[in-house]
Formats: sequence, C-alpha cells, structure tokens
Amino acid sequence: MFRSTTILAVRDKNRVAIGGDGQVTFENMIMKHKAQKIRKLYKGRVLAGFAGAVADALTLFEKFEKKIEQYQGNLSRATLELAKDWRQDKILRKLEALMIIADKEKSLLISGSGDVIEPDDQVIAIGSGAGYAQAAAQALTNHTNYPPKKIVEIAMHIAASLCIYTNDQIIIEEL
Repeated sequence: MFRSTTILAVRDKNRVAIGGDGQVTFENMIMKHKAQKIRKLYKGRVLAGFAGAVADALTLFEKFEKKIEQYQGNLSRATLELAKDWRQDKILRKLEALMIIADKEKSLLISGSGDVIEPDDQVIAIGSGAGYAQAAAQALTNHTNYPPKKIVEIAMHIAASLCIYTNDQIIIEEL
C-alpha cells in the first residue's frame, strides 16, 4: 500500500495556491523524496494536486486533463463530467486517489468515489497530512494577513514536521 502526500489549497479574493510535498512511501520505506504532485493545466489557468495510489492518481490526473481541455477550461463542467464518467466506469470506480483542482474562482475536491466537493471556506487539504496542514492553514487564514502562497508554505512545513508520510520538499503553484 502506498502512503504519501499532503496537498493543500488556500485561496483569498484574488489568488489561490496549491502546495504538495514530494515524499512517496511504500510500507515503512521512503521510495522517493521529490515527486511532482502539483501541476498547472489548461494554459496555466488551472492548478491540480493529487494524493493516493500513484498509478491511480496519475490515471485520474490524465482523465481530468482531457476533460478540462474538452470543456475549454470550464472547471465545474470538466469535474462534473469526470465524476459522471467515473461513476459509470467499473475500472475508474476502483481508483484510490483524491485530487484538489482550483482555478481563479473555485477550489474543488474530487474523491475516489467520483464525488465533487466544493469546500465551505478557503482551505482544503487531502492526503496523509491533510488534518495537520488544514488546521495550520485555517489558523493562519483566520489570524494573519498572509497571502495564500505564504500560508501554504508555512502550513505544509508544519504538516511535514508532524506527519511521517509528508516531507519538506514542497512545491507550490499559484494563480
């Protein structure tokens, strides 16, 4: 079983940032330190980060990339169409992966069961260290004026200091 990753997205009125660590583990061994789990899509206007079983996450990522291109950057439509395909496809329904997708207007979580969830507030996290990262980011969002990228950076370092499946090789992308 693969365990790895913390992915965190934070937004304010004007910006959104997504960060992810680089650690990939297998059982009790670190297999990789600098995996790339955050990407810019659709002409640099959409950010995506994934967590879960590596092959499943990459499959999900590839499927989403096709949908966002097909629907010309319309995030809501692309995610809903992906979720619809996911629920109808026997193979996709078994993927053990999660994704956070964001553009300038919204952040969405796509779950392993094909659900699309829009969070109530401006912070969302997935993966092994999600609880640590989300708690830290929420506190920073509520009690500082830091921009999203700075909040993601600090919160991810806090998660890395607490979660054994999260490292401090953090990559952050911002819109």
